[in-house]
Parts: sequence; structure tokens; C-alpha cells
Amino acid sequence: MRRWRKLLLPVSWIYGAIIFLRNYLFDIQFFKSVSYDFPVICIGNVSVGGTGKTPMTEYIATLLHKKYKTAILSRGYKRASKGFVLANENISVEKIGDEPFQYFKKLKGVAVAVDEDRRHGISELKEVLHPDVILLDDAFQHRKVKAGLNILLTMHNDLYTNDFLLPAGNLRDLKSQAKRADVIIVTKCPLDFSSENQQQIIQQLKVQPNQKVFFTGINYKNEVFSNTSSLLVDTLKEKEITVVTGIAHPEPFLKHLSEKGLSFKHYKYPDHHNFSASEIEGLKEKDFVLTTEKDFVRLEKQLDNVYYMPIETTFLNNQEIFDTLVLDFVATNS
Repeated sequence: MRRWRKLLLPVSWIYGAIIFLRNYLFDIQFFKSVSYDFPVICIGNVSVGGTGKTPMTEYIATLLHKKYKTAILSRGYKRASKGFVLANENISVEKIGDEPFQYFKKLKGVAVAVDEDRRHGISELKEVLHPDVILLDDAFQHRKVKAGLNILLTMHNDLYTNDFLLPAGNLRDLKSQAKRADVIIVTKCPLDFSSENQQQIIQQLKVQPNQKVFFTGINYKNEVFSNTSSLLVDTLKEKEITVVTGIAHPEPFLKHLSEKGLSFKHYKYPDHHNFSASEIEGLKEKDFVLTTEKDFVRLEKQLDNVYYMPIETTFLNNQEIFDTLVLDFVATNS
């Protein structure tokens, strides 16, 4: 597929010229970026989906919520609403989107809001809730807002330095924009990723002297959960499992399931997929449906036979250094 997409390189060059001009106009302040006198942290990437923003946002929100009143602001991709929406106990996944809904369900005490206009969303959050710190989920390319701390994510086996601009590749912004990041996190690494491999990636990324680089992997829980029960993974080996994914890169999830000795049939859907009535009816006929946490929030009210496997971000090393960096930023700018 990627080989065929490279035939679209001429379109990518046109797209790149437009993006270059846009960034240049922000750089010379023809277009204005708004800075803030309180801590705003951006967690994003220069590619489309699949770099692990959701578990990283959860990690940082959990870290900060222990000490600070924390809010997450997201666009709310594919939601059935417009403008600023603050999550509450009556909110639905359709109204705010799957990732914000997951944040709200999982991160008790952390405020979650959506707004396609990040400036407006920040203003609303400050006026309504007065949080100590705001996390911008997936906003690295939104130059109208200038975060105080920019955290850029890239997958270890799909580095932005090796990719092309849309539509020939998966980059939605220029590789050179990585220079705006204060922190680069290489995600979805094998948990035994060697220091030699880490150094090779740092060299490929051409890291600036002011940038800090960290490496993380995914830690899968040894249980799967529904709304009413949980099961140990080892008990699933005798089940007829249907795995359903609507995420950008399901490969690590599928690899983990195979390594745990599970046999399954995989139904792959696009990222943030909204399941049709016929698709739901088909899944109802399956014996046991296993999915990701993000997909579960879209399926839980429609299926009785669906479970999810939680994940969390794991730092391969230097976790305390990262935590201190984030906490010091908030303390200094509060």
C-alpha cells in the first residue's frame, strides 16, 4: 500500500508547499500564536494517528492530578456536536468522541472538554473551572495556540523522519516542525529495547541540544474487562474470540494477543470508526468480542459480549526524569 501511495508524491509536494507557507506566516507572526500565563502542555505528533497519544495523555494527567487541578482539552474527533462541550455524568461518547469519553470515564477528578477551536476551549475552561494546568490532546499542529511545553510522539518503527507528507505518507506537518518540541517520546518500543537501539533512533531523529528524548512501551493488563465482569487472559484460550479494532495501528495489540497464546479472528475498521447497525448485529452473533479500550467506549452500550484489554504507558528508563520535568514546568509556570 505504501508503495502505491508514493505515486501521490506530486500531491504531497503541493500539500507541503501550503503547510510550509502556513508555518512560515506563523514564524514571522503574520498569523498570531497565543501564549498563556498558566501551564499549557501539548501532547501531539506530526503524523496522523497511532502514536500513542491517548495512553500518554492519561499518564501525564494522572501524574499531575495528584497535585494540581487538571483539565484535558481535545478536538473530539468525529463527535456529533460542535463548539465547546464539557463532559459531565450525562455525557455520551457520541457527543464528545471516543478518546475524550475514555478520559472522562477513566480519569476521575480530571476535567475533560472538547472544542475544535483550541483558543476558545482554553478560555472556556479557565472561566468555568479555573484549572491549574490544561493538557491539549493532539494539538501540536495547531499553531494558533503556543503551549508552554510541547511533547511530540513518534513510533519507534515508524519514525516521522522516515515518512512522507500526506497523501503519499502519513505526515500532516513538515518534519522540520519537530524542532518546536521540547520533549520527543519514542513510543510503542519493545520493553527490552536496547540502549544501542535507542541511540540509533536518537541519531535518526537529529535531536536538537535543547530537546529531551524518552522511550516508552505499552504494558498490557493480564485481565480483560466488560462493564460487569473481568477475566484473566489465560482463561480465554478455549474461547472463540473475535477481535475488533478501530484504531490506526492495531498490530502491537494483535501481536500481544498471539504471544499470549490466543487464537482469534480479526475485524479491522478505520480509526475512530462509527459502527453501523448491521455491523453491530453481526458482532452480536459472535461468541466473545475482544477490543481495545478506545473501541470499547463505542461498543459497550450496544454489545453484551464485548470485553476490552486495558493498556498503560511504561517508560523504558528515565521515568523519574520525565516526571520531574513535567512537574517542574507546571510548578514554575503556575
